[in-house]
Amino acid sequence: MNKLNNKYLLLVIRVFIGGFFIFSSIDKINDPESFASAIENYRFFPVFVINLIAITLPWIELVTGLLLLLGVKVKENSFVINLLLVAFNFLIIIALIRGLDIDCGCYGSAYSQKAGLLKVFENFVLLFLGILLQIHSSNFMTILGKNADR
Repeated sequence: MNKLNNKYLLLVIRVFIGGFFIFSSIDKINDPESFASAIENYRFFPVFVINLIAITLPWIELVTGLLLLLGVKVKENSFVINLLLVAFNFLIIIALIRGLDIDCGCYGSAYSQKAGLLKVFENFVLLFLGILLQIHSSNFMTILGKNADR
């Protein structure tokens, strides 16, 4: 496979995805109760794990977003974000199949968005960009410089 050599494009993708996940985590961290309600609306998880997910998931989003933004372990953090995006799309698609008309909970309670085909498409675009980063990561403008991906 050819290496994507446009370090500026990879930087823009890295900053965009990192910033996106940081933004997505903030309201969920500030209001875990509302995020737990959004998770519960999917009717997928047992009750006893909903609070655990509501408390830990936003912090995973925040940390991976920050590390990606700073260029720390880009491939590894892209992989974690890609796994999250696959899981998010799985849950949204299951909700659509089941006919649930719910808020996706993607940005917490401050920015409501329905779990629908538009959200699935958005997540697939983010996943595509995340895969590009995972495969073709660059250490351009990282806090660790040349050794960022080692």
